[in-house]
Amino acid sequence: MSLKKQPLEKPPGEEELYPIRTVSSLTGVNSITLRAWERRYGLIKPVRTPKGHRLYTQNDIDLIQQVLELLGKGISIGQVKDYLKGKSIQRASESTTDPWFNFQRRMLNAIVRFDVNALDQTYNDALSVYPIDLVTRYLILPLLKQLGLRWATQEGSVAEEHFFGAYLRNKLGARFHHQPISQNGPVLVAACLPGEHHEVGLMLFCLSALNHGYRLVYLGADTPFEELKTPVERSSGDAILLSGSIEPEPSILTEKLATLVASVKVPVFVGGKTAVQHTDTILGAGAIPLGADIAQGVRKIDDVLGQ
Repeated sequence: MSLKKQPLEKPPGEEELYPIRTVSSLTGVNSITLRAWERRYGLIKPVRTPKGHRLYTQNDIDLIQQVLELLGKGISIGQVKDYLKGKSIQRASESTTDPWFNFQRRMLNAIVRFDVNALDQTYNDALSVYPIDLVTRYLILPLLKQLGLRWATQEGSVAEEHFFGAYLRNKLGARFHHQPISQNGPVLVAACLPGEHHEVGLMLFCLSALNHGYRLVYLGADTPFEELKTPVERSSGDAILLSGSIEPEPSILTEKLATLVASVKVPVFVGGKTAVQHTDTILGAGAIPLGADIAQGVRKIDDVLGQ
C-alpha cells in the first residue's frame, strides 16, 4: 500500500507529522510495537505534543520500513540499531542469535506440556517487539509445519495440533475484536472454501489484512459459495477472499467458483495451498490465485484494488 497518507495540518515551514495510528496503518507495525522500539531499543524518536502524544515524520516512516526489511532478512531486533549504524554483527550459533529459533522452541515446549500460560506468554513476548506479519511468517507458520511433522513421524500427537489450533483461534479471534478498525479501508468478505474446516490460515491472513487497513466481514470455515453474494452486497464489499488447504471437490473450482465469479461484481481471491496446487483452474474460473505467502497475498490484493 502507498505510504503517502494525509498528514496532520502543519504550520508553514514545518515538517509534516503523522499520529501513531496513521503510522501503524501505513507500516503494518502496531502501536505497542512502535512504542517498544522507541523505549527498549531506541530505534525511533517521535516528536511529542504537549499532552505527550507521539507524532512521526516521513523520515521516521522510512526508518520503520528499513527496520522491517532488516527483520525480514533475519536480523534480530536487538541487532538492528548497530546494523543501521554500519557496525558489523557477529553471528554466533543459531540458538543464541536467532530470536525465531528461541520463540519456536519455547512455544513447542509449552505445547508439548499443554501449558497455555507459557504458550500465551511466548506469543505475547514475540508480538511485543515484532510486527504481526513477521510473527506469523517466522514463528506461527513454521511451528504449524513442525507440529504436522511431529504428528506424521509419531513424535507428537493429534492432541498437540488440536491444542495449538484451539489456542490460535481464541487468540486471533480476540485480536480481531481489539484491533483498531479502519474507517474507510476496502471491505473483504472472507471465508474458507466449501469443505474446508481449517480456518487458522484464513484468520492469519485476515489479521494481516486488518493490520494493513482493510475491513473484514469474516464468515469462517466451510462456507457455501451461494451464501457469499448477500454479505458482499449488504456490506458494500470490495472483494471476496477465499482460503483452502485441502483438495476440494473438483466441481468446486471448475464449476461453482466460476458461477460465483459471474454472480458478483467484485474480484474473487483464493489463497492457501489449494491456490498453489490449482492456480490454472482458479484463473480459468475468473478468480485470482494468491498463493500461500500471506505478505505477498496482501500486496496482490493491494495491486488489484488499487491501494
